[in-house]
Amino acid sequence: MPTKKRNFKKIAWWAGGVLLVLIVLLGGAAIYLGQKWKPLLSTKLKAGVAEASNQLYHIDFKDVHLNLISGNAVLDSITLSPDTNVYNQLKLQKKAPTHLFRIKLAHLKLSRVGILGAYFNKKIKMNAIVLDHPSIDMIYHKVAKREAKKDDRTLYQQLSKSIRSIRIGSIRIVDADFDYYNGTKKLNAIEHLTVNVRDVLIDSLADQDSTRVFYAKDMGFALNGYQSVTKDKMYTLKLDTLEGSISKKTLKIRGLKVIPRYPDLAFSRMYKEQKDRYDLNFKAINLSGIDFVGLNNDGELHVKKLELGPAKVGVFMNRELPPPNFDKGRNYPHVAIKRLPIQTLVDTLQINQVDVAYTEYNPQAQERGTVRLENLGGRILNVTNDSTRLLTHGHALANLTTYVMGKGKMNVKIDFDLNAADAAFDYTGTVGPFNLQVLNPLSKSLGLIEIESGQVQKVDFAVHANVRRSSGNMRFYYTDLKVKLLKKDDEGQKKEKGLLSFLANALLIKNDNPSKGEAGRTAKIAYERVPQASFFNLMWKSVFLGMRETVGIGIVPMKKMPNPKSGPPKAQSKKERETPKKKKS
Repeated sequence: MPTKKRNFKKIAWWAGGVLLVLIVLLGGAAIYLGQKWKPLLSTKLKAGVAEASNQLYHIDFKDVHLNLISGNAVLDSITLSPDTNVYNQLKLQKKAPTHLFRIKLAHLKLSRVGILGAYFNKKIKMNAIVLDHPSIDMIYHKVAKREAKKDDRTLYQQLSKSIRSIRIGSIRIVDADFDYYNGTKKLNAIEHLTVNVRDVLIDSLADQDSTRVFYAKDMGFALNGYQSVTKDKMYTLKLDTLEGSISKKTLKIRGLKVIPRYPDLAFSRMYKEQKDRYDLNFKAINLSGIDFVGLNNDGELHVKKLELGPAKVGVFMNRELPPPNFDKGRNYPHVAIKRLPIQTLVDTLQINQVDVAYTEYNPQAQERGTVRLENLGGRILNVTNDSTRLLTHGHALANLTTYVMGKGKMNVKIDFDLNAADAAFDYTGTVGPFNLQVLNPLSKSLGLIEIESGQVQKVDFAVHANVRRSSGNMRFYYTDLKVKLLKKDDEGQKKEKGLLSFLANALLIKNDNPSKGEAGRTAKIAYERVPQASFFNLMWKSVFLGMRETVGIGIVPMKKMPNPKSGPPKAQSKKERETPKKKKS
């Protein structure tokens, strides 16, 4: 063998042997140091969490698996829990956060951790933290507003004695189970939640970086394929996707559905009193300008814009049952918002392409009649129950447009007095031309009246209302109005009341407004709301009264709403639900 070739072979064997020895030494050293550093790392982690949270949180885990060569670490059986004694002390000092967290997970993975830099330079740097299938509890507590003090230390200042900086490429929470509590009461449970946090930096300058929220460049979360049954077991709630970004202050919801679990009449007969049945399908809900920081720190929700729609909203009411035994005035929109558990402000509520169908079952005709408001759109400004906001902005203003039965264009403006003790509000509106016969599917089923002919020229109204009554004026201009009064025969077929129809058209109904040779008639509105009537019932009945007066049938008394049964609503038995009520002779 040539000398050069033999020398190269010796060098290769020598180099390979040295490399092998080095690998063995490094591996052994890594194993040795890993074992020696495990207790040190455990102590540092526990102390770091306690110090960073001002002793509010404590972390515990079963074991640490550390690989110094790859820089990877895995913690087993981790729990993060709050110290209730510390939290109660923070409450007294008005420093307590609104939310507390409890976290459990089987494994916490840390990748590419700069262990030597952390030990010698007090700089923690890693590529990623992954929490796989954790269980997260978020607990809301109503606390006094936190008192801001100029000498409050930043998170970096709290950590600076032991750590100079922390940099994490990403934090990922994968397929988490998330439960939300109000105190000890669980309000909601969510499965398959994913959270992604990008580029976390804690150092001396991070607090001054306006592009970061909670020290991160971006914080996003997503939920896919959510489904649950409501607490009363009457609805199924479905959600296709939910995506949010704390840094971008956005939340996007797609495919939100509230689906009744029973057909309309079967649903209603599960109650002793009337109860609305909802069927909701929101293709899109978008929130922008959400103050997530204020929500977390102060428990107050501020949203710059909330967009609803496209959507379909269905409501069903069974009139064979007595009305509920409570005052529906408590559900006026500007009264109901006061019952929200947190102070809320939505600068603009935008409604886009919403179709509303309100259906009633008439036990006399044994038929359903539906009012359809198609392509509802517009906006409502200053939707709030924030006491501070109400001092300077005490009104919510709505400007809405829709098409009655898909034909007559209606514009309505509503001015809600958010500070009024009697829930006062004003509304004005106009309706454009449409053929009155489009109302027949409603009038024939609910009123046993068929409109033979009639053309609306225009309608305008102005009404002042509150929780008890309404008053105002309206003009209803129309031509060639003729009706048929109907009855049902023994076979359930609708037949015309010939004589009564003739008398109604000849003596009561005024076929035109304005009539020939006279100015247009203006009707006065005066309506007393019964406690069982809703907000929209008051609005509609007020306008309907004006229409009756204009047409000439104001002297005919309107059917009164039946009295409610005494006592709270009760669920019906299975036999009662399945047996329809008989008509009274």
